[in-house]
Amino acid sequence: MDIDIGFWLTLALLVTVVVWILDRLFKLRQRGGSLGSTVETSNSLISVFFVVLVIRSFVVEPFTIPSGSMLPTLEVHDFILVNKFAYGLRLPVTNTKILETGEPERGDVMVFKFPENRAQNFIKRVIGLPGDEVEVRDNVVYVNGEAVRRDLIKNGSNSQAWRREYIEVLGEHSHLIRQEGPVNPYTGDKVIPRNTQGKWQVPEGEYFVMGDNRDNSNDSRFWGFVPENLVVGKAFLIWMHWEPFFSLPSFSRNGAIDKVET
Repeated sequence: MDIDIGFWLTLALLVTVVVWILDRLFKLRQRGGSLGSTVETSNSLISVFFVVLVIRSFVVEPFTIPSGSMLPTLEVHDFILVNKFAYGLRLPVTNTKILETGEPERGDVMVFKFPENRAQNFIKRVIGLPGDEVEVRDNVVYVNGEAVRRDLIKNGSNSQAWRREYIEVLGEHSHLIRQEGPVNPYTGDKVIPRNTQGKWQVPEGEYFVMGDNRDNSNDSRFWGFVPENLVVGKAFLIWMHWEPFFSLPSFSRNGAIDKVET
């Protein structure tokens, strides 16, 4: 489960403001000792918490990629930045929109609160907008009856697994997607890991999202749509990749998320 940094930052700011008010009323710092030192430290942190909260809530927020559902676009342990301003200004904690600045577009990489567990952040690609009809047939995505263009760039397999990568063109976005799965050891046939086919009508005020790792993504095909009030922001930049266990950070992947390198 993700830690709700926004909640704890807001709480920390409120606590330091309360301490500041009490100090103004009862001259707590003048009492000296550990109390005076604690109050002075708390007062000095008000501006820090305020600036961090404003930047994180309204401008940009860092996230770490925990799974392979967005491969090959995003790798596990990529550190990314999310534009909180792209889809409207929202209040911290409640996520209530207070100012319209834009709406998600087809092809955007979007961060949102998982509808089945709102304490958890998910990241997927926007496929269907409100009112769209989305269909996946024979592993091809159709939006409003038109097949989404994709061009095969990699095709490989062995006795155990197969993998294909495509450049997909969705709206004005060109990005990589992956399909992969096991090979039947008796017949040599490619096996689709699970049923990813179907047709969906996107309700008003909601979005249909999919992972770029199409056969290995828990997305709208399985749990439904993303309501507008759960949208967090638009992912736009990889700024670091850092594997765990005492490894050094790598900056070789730095750059725009949807830079297509074939």
